[in-house]
Amino acid sequence: MNDRFLFDGPPDAETSILLAHGAGGAMDSASMTAAAQALAARGFRVARFEFGYMAARRVSDSRTPPPRADKLIPEYVAAVQALKASGRLIIGGKSMGGRVASMVADDLRAKGGIVGLLCLGYPFHPPGKPEQLRTAHLAQLKTPTLICQGTRDEFGTKDEVATYVLSPAIDVLWLEDGDHDLKPRKKISGFSAADHLSTMAARVEVWAKGLD
Repeated sequence: MNDRFLFDGPPDAETSILLAHGAGGAMDSASMTAAAQALAARGFRVARFEFGYMAARRVSDSRTPPPRADKLIPEYVAAVQALKASGRLIIGGKSMGGRVASMVADDLRAKGGIVGLLCLGYPFHPPGKPEQLRTAHLAQLKTPTLICQGTRDEFGTKDEVATYVLSPAIDVLWLEDGDHDLKPRKKISGFSAADHLSTMAARVEVWAKGLD
């Protein structure tokens, strides 16, 4: 880790992926680390970063709550600029991190800064509040997008998402019985968390090859 980013994967990779964390988990959380390592194993250069409120928790006992997602847009844009990725860049993140990335994706792509958007467990709505949708901007999204979602994610199940209006630029990879961290119940699904992360990374590899 340098003073801003945590890296995985080859430094000379053709494609880099910038990932932001979710509302409650730091960039080095177990789920973020596992996802980054799975993507790195497919040849991506993965960079993780933290929003200011989360970084502040490392030096203080205060549990500073996350700001509203739109308030984090300038921080995401600043991270893209600071990364100075060579080659192609995909932006995204886990949960809230992916949501913030989705809010800046079209502007960055129009400027030639990115080629795609990757969301790991998109928070379509708060848990237990399916009426509070966070999907309005997703209907008009132009950036090629891949959302990797567990079928039982409490932030948006497969049955719920099937009823939403999403842009044709969005592809969704459904991982059977996965939760918000994409983890399945092995005895029920027959899959392990490692299986789903491997499937996710393989799909990202194929999807990324089609981006320009």
